[in-house]
Amino acid sequence: MLPLELPIDPMLAKGVDTVPVGDFAYEPKWDGYRCIIIRDGDEMELGSRGKKPLTRYFPELLPAVATLPERCIVDAEVIQRTGEPGAERLSWDILSQRIHPAESRVRMLSGKFPAELVCFDLLALGDDDWTGRPWTERRAMLEEVFEADLHPSLHLSAVTRDPAVATDWFERFEGAGLDGVVAKRLDSPYEQGRRSMLKVKHKRTAEAVVVGYRVHKSGEGVGSLLLAMYGDDGDLHRMGGIVGFPMKMRRELLDELQPLVLEEADPSLEAPASRFSAGRDQSWVPLSPELVVEVAFDQLEGNRFRHAASFLRFRPDREPESCRIEQVDRAIAYDLAEVLAT
Repeated sequence: MLPLELPIDPMLAKGVDTVPVGDFAYEPKWDGYRCIIIRDGDEMELGSRGKKPLTRYFPELLPAVATLPERCIVDAEVIQRTGEPGAERLSWDILSQRIHPAESRVRMLSGKFPAELVCFDLLALGDDDWTGRPWTERRAMLEEVFEADLHPSLHLSAVTRDPAVATDWFERFEGAGLDGVVAKRLDSPYEQGRRSMLKVKHKRTAEAVVVGYRVHKSGEGVGSLLLAMYGDDGDLHRMGGIVGFPMKMRRELLDELQPLVLEEADPSLEAPASRFSAGRDQSWVPLSPELVVEVAFDQLEGNRFRHAASFLRFRPDREPESCRIEQVDRAIAYDLAEVLAT
């Protein structure tokens, strides 16, 4: 029996604007699925932040977990790499496809797009609970674990105590698809469910054209705005959307957008069906492409926002045709293999 009660509630991080200076260790912030690796002999499980097991979706990772100590709990991230050797990066799009209900598709994807694990904290080893020990001790033991001949799909996350190096990672590693940098206090225990770490994430801004909206799931007001930008071909291309409006703004938007409502949507702006949309109401109200909005976002995945964008303000001073994909700031490419080898 393992020394910690399951399921584990991962320790979290709160956002800050810059890399903090002090008694910290710094690690790259991986953009994948947070995963608690649990091994108790032949019993192995990949737990998620939402306590929903990831095990069935990533069967190819179990042989890797089997090379860890026979009884242990490790905090990690499931990642997915893509690209040719020398130009690899993280792929959120491919990783998100792995969560699929059909067992046959899970098997197919696990062979075609095998995932990997980046480990960054040790919670339990043998009969010992390590969560009350300082980070420095937990990291030292995790490094000892990785001195063994482990599976090549297991990686030990890079770490530095130099804020200048962390700042350099923040700038360079983004080109490999990483989210930013995490700072951990050297003397900190592992505090389940608490935002005891600090994180610095990339944020950019851009202007996009509002091409539609979806009604909020409550049926009251605007739930999300659908965004597009003009490409080199002169056509509008869907970029993603904005969600999370407060109730007052949802109601106001519904009234303000009515003069722009179109009877029919441009077929080229219809989002392709996916497993996420199965069984969900994906209907949307098309709008005349006249309204420009400024948004904050982290990165582009291809020609779409990797995650939902954040509303900043409307830009009545901007012409819709000036919102062009080619003008959006992108990270300079960097090889993921170099990050994993750091």
